[in-house]
Amino acid sequence: MIKDPHIVRAFDRDLEAVQAMIMRMGGLVEAALSDAAEALETQDMALAERVRAGDKAIDALEEQVNSECARLIALRSPIATDLRTVLTVMKIASSLERCGDYAKNLAKRALVLNTMTPIEGAAFSIRRMARLVGLLLKDALDAFIARDAGLAADVRQRDQEVDQLYNSIFRVFLTHMMEDPRNITACMHLHFIAKNIERVGDHATTIAEQVIYLTTGSLPEEARPKATTLSGGDD
Repeated sequence: MIKDPHIVRAFDRDLEAVQAMIMRMGGLVEAALSDAAEALETQDMALAERVRAGDKAIDALEEQVNSECARLIALRSPIATDLRTVLTVMKIASSLERCGDYAKNLAKRALVLNTMTPIEGAAFSIRRMARLVGLLLKDALDAFIARDAGLAADVRQRDQEVDQLYNSIFRVFLTHMMEDPRNITACMHLHFIAKNIERVGDHATTIAEQVIYLTTGSLPEEARPKATTLSGGDD
């Protein structure tokens, strides 16, 4: 069946608009993660509050993406690559919404930690980890826009670096807690922050895997490269 070129162009325009929303979401999530980590390090509580409030915009964009994708499926009945693209967009939006939640949680804990005695070097380590994960997320989204399966595969590999850094940070927090019980509460908050950032890395890897699915028609067969993490955290 030959498709009406006008319908094809209309679908392409709609799809471009939805993908623009995804990139807008990605930009907001990257900024939220970076700002929350900066707020923790600089004790900028106004910035932490802005991150918390800004999560509503990320949630609203996810709802808009899902609504537009549902409309596309209902009106355009996409098949093959077009359908994979729409489904991939919806899954990426879901991952980004979760990443936004983790950034908001970081900001909330930064507000609590501001009332406690700082743990030396902890905020710097958290910000370093956030930068690493933010770059993973950026590259995963760039791979989506460019349909670059190679870059997506690279993101999957690099997630191990995040796991290793998380393990290193967790050991430092554990040492602080053993040396002085008064550090336990602050270190537990910091640990949950680190674990949430590690999970943003997991979502970046999930986005990368969706890019591979989009470009090749199948998910990677081999297991995701991942270092064993030492402890759990917030869901």
